[in-house]
Amino acid sequence: MSARDKMQAGDWYSCLDEELGALRNTARAACHAHRTEPPQPLAAISPALAEVFGTVGENALIEAPFHCAYGINIHLGCNVYLNANCVILDSGRVEIGDGTMIGPGVQIYCADHHRDVELRRQGIERALPVRIGADVWIGGGAIVMPGVRVGDQAIIGAGSVVTKDVAAGARVVGNPARPLA
Repeated sequence: MSARDKMQAGDWYSCLDEELGALRNTARAACHAHRTEPPQPLAAISPALAEVFGTVGENALIEAPFHCAYGINIHLGCNVYLNANCVILDSGRVEIGDGTMIGPGVQIYCADHHRDVELRRQGIERALPVRIGADVWIGGGAIVMPGVRVGDQAIIGAGSVVTKDVAAGARVVGNPARPLA
């Protein structure tokens, strides 16, 4: 199995693999193209960035600057909005449902680095998918950790660190994020 196959299967793999490095370079170039596009009214997503994404729904909009690790694992629903300075480290599959709004500076991580320091030095990690449901609102500066699922219509407060699943319709805040009473 290649490192890419292992990554996509959620198995331990080396992120220092040559094929994965080439994919990350392609994503960096696409992010650069997106960032340097001339401003246009409601410019959705640059063609270069849309080309590397897994899927992009109608009317999805990503404000620049934006950064992703691979792009190939990102799946956006319709009418998704990502504000400026969002980061998606998509070593695993990242699904963002229809109508979800993501504030500025939000970070979504899939990489789970090995706990053994020697293996970590070798770039050993695994990719845990993140699923964000439909009509979710994530406040600015929030961080969504690997393997988290956020239910439809949930609200994540600005600056929250989401380490556990969030139920549909729940409102969570803080570090670690906890439901509001």
